[in-house]
Amino acid sequence: MKVFESVPRERPDTPLLNRIKSPSDMTQLDSHQLAQLADELRAYMMYSVGTTGGHFGAGLGVIELTVALHHVLHAPLDKLVWDVGHQAYPHKILTGRKNQMHSLRQKNGIAAFPCRTESVYDSFGVGHSSTSISACLGMAVASRLSGLANRHVAVIGDGAITAGMAMEALSHAGDVKANMLVILNDNQMSISESVGGLSSYFSRIWSSHTYNNLRQNSKKVLEAHPLALSFARKTEEHVKGLVTPGTFFEELGFNYIGPIDGHDLDELVRYIEKLSRHNGPQLLHIVTTKGKGYKPAEQDPIGYHALNKLEKPVKNQAADKQTVKPDPTTAHKQKYCDVFGQWLCDQAAADERLVGITPAMREGSNLIEFSKRYPDRYFDVAIAEQHALTFAAGLACEHKKPVVAIYSTFLQRAYDQLIHDIALQNLDVLFAIDRAGLVGADGATHNGNFDLSYLRCIPNMVIMAAADENECRQMLHTGYMYQGPAAVRYPRGNGPGVDIQQRLQPIPIGQSRTIRQGKKIAILNFGALLHTAIPAAETLNATLIDMRFIKPLDTDRLITLMQDHQVLITLEENTVAGGAGSCVMEWLQFNGYLKPLLALGLPDKFIDHGSVSELLKDNELDTQAIIKRIQAFYDHYLLQIELQQPETEKVLHPS
Repeated sequence: MKVFESVPRERPDTPLLNRIKSPSDMTQLDSHQLAQLADELRAYMMYSVGTTGGHFGAGLGVIELTVALHHVLHAPLDKLVWDVGHQAYPHKILTGRKNQMHSLRQKNGIAAFPCRTESVYDSFGVGHSSTSISACLGMAVASRLSGLANRHVAVIGDGAITAGMAMEALSHAGDVKANMLVILNDNQMSISESVGGLSSYFSRIWSSHTYNNLRQNSKKVLEAHPLALSFARKTEEHVKGLVTPGTFFEELGFNYIGPIDGHDLDELVRYIEKLSRHNGPQLLHIVTTKGKGYKPAEQDPIGYHALNKLEKPVKNQAADKQTVKPDPTTAHKQKYCDVFGQWLCDQAAADERLVGITPAMREGSNLIEFSKRYPDRYFDVAIAEQHALTFAAGLACEHKKPVVAIYSTFLQRAYDQLIHDIALQNLDVLFAIDRAGLVGADGATHNGNFDLSYLRCIPNMVIMAAADENECRQMLHTGYMYQGPAAVRYPRGNGPGVDIQQRLQPIPIGQSRTIRQGKKIAILNFGALLHTAIPAAETLNATLIDMRFIKPLDTDRLITLMQDHQVLITLEENTVAGGAGSCVMEWLQFNGYLKPLLALGLPDKFIDHGSVSELLKDNELDTQAIIKRIQAFYDHYLLQIELQQPETEKVLHPS
């Protein structure tokens, strides 16, 4: 295996890889050629991600596995399901998309994750964790019902397999005895380190010297004495029963093999070929290194989970991940997740009741400093969003104040717990909802377009949307001081650069603020589009209100605005369906007010990847589009007024 010290800045020479147009081109390659292909694939993946940015370490860790799978399987007839999709770049390269990798995660380019509409080789669209076994099981059962003999393989990481959904799928697969192979890719990582009792149990057993010696001895017996196969299998099962209490996967109904070296191509090919042909559920446990083949990534798998676009060559190539050109427009702007991280530490210092919870997103949500300063009050519950919320509910029952740091798109996975375990009981839990609105390059699976819609229909909730960094900090404090379930949503990336007030000062619940006073048109902004709306309001001489609260709504402000404005405009970075604009419309209708209202927000569709600025423009939420849409709406309103006037009145009042 070739080991790299730096990311290639020039397109590497890949003569064998260039011949691979589809997986069928790999089926006749011999062992030496497969090893060469793996080296070329690793070099090309590093080069392409260095060019575009994107997920890095996970893909490097499955180079050999990807080559082996496509050598053995006959995709797309055989079904290959990747979990999460962080590791799918090598798969994309080998399935006809090598020359499109330069467009990865860019508008109109290929997606960051497997996508069914992108390729017939992407058998299932992913982006969220722990779905692969369920999906693969469904495909296997469908094939059985249709009388097909194709093969089904799910690849899942050691972090993802600890999630409840994966456990449910394993249990069901063992029960229905479907013909499928689950490959457990064990690199002792998810994005952060894998955590939890189940993960620790696996690590202790699978790394034990005794267990691995016994595995090797059993293997030697089988190879030396084929006639003793039955006896050896029974012996191995007995030994495993002694070393691995409950023989976890086999008790679930799987034939478990492993662990084996996930970077040994010959071993991988041999086992995948055999197990994928066996009847019933099979589980192959492989051990890999995240970032394999690139030394800095092997040494820092968390830091190299993803790589920024490398703008220009540098002499010190070992510092690849630090070679991004600084953006002068963001030099003095703070990331929202950093605002949250600092607030969390400040609030924890002021109140020992505070407990911080994250479902495997310590780095992304920035609980790093909090986890170091308050380790006894920090809980990473692993990829288990449902558990995170009910765990928080239990803490709240015993007079603690849990703060759940979670991405908008991942909170969707715990909706029943949010309603049944927290809101129904009116428990004192604060949700810090990161990545609300458009996230950009990660696309539809990661956009946080729905949280205002799915939150505001829940009784007992207080819901806030931050327009800038300081408002985010003060809203978090407001939600923390509130007695009951409260949520603060804020976007990915940098704020607009406002000064942050260190003193924590609660915002009066349900109270908006005036940004500018205008005439005739009133713009009601909910959240991070405020600074996009300011120049629009100035151009239109419109009143601009930062509503701040979606629930409770500032109805006193609405009554005042209706008295001296002709039309209302709502603005949000959330789907219009059921969002903040719908909230205002409902209030107007329920209270008998007739006032023209235009709701501006995200359309009723899933939005693909691209930069946030590109996506806002495409969905008519940039400043110029906002001006154009409001002006057209207001002109239409004036026309309707004119058409409703009697002819005599039109003569008397031609204006």
